Amino acid sequence: MNKKLLAVMMIVSVIFTVSLILVILQMKAPDKRIAEVLQDGTVLYTIDLNSAENQTIRIDAKSGSYNIITIENGEIYISDAGCPDHICMKTGILKSENVPIVCLPNKLVIRFR
Repeated sequence: MNKKLLAVMMIVSVIFTVSLILVILQMKAPDKRIAEVLQDGTVLYTIDLNSAENQTIRIDAKSGSYNIITIENGEIYISDAGCPDHICMKTGILKSENVPIVCLPNKLVIRFR
């Protein structure tokens, strides 16, 4: 192996490692665990997950559909939905500021504030 190829491989390895570390840091749960529930751009609930009691919240959409939001052990997720695809349920627990839970048919978003 010549020196130029070795240098290029080292630079690529460093860039890859730094990128991986940045992605992992972005995906970690935020220190502030305040979740917002929005429907059609309007904040319906602001929930401090550090102190919230276990509960379920039903949110009805104008279309006649619904979402059941579950808060359990300091975590929030959609446990049931009347939308046809259930992508919001498949998203699982809200873990990152960068990846909200979204139900497009019901215009619902759950995100960290």
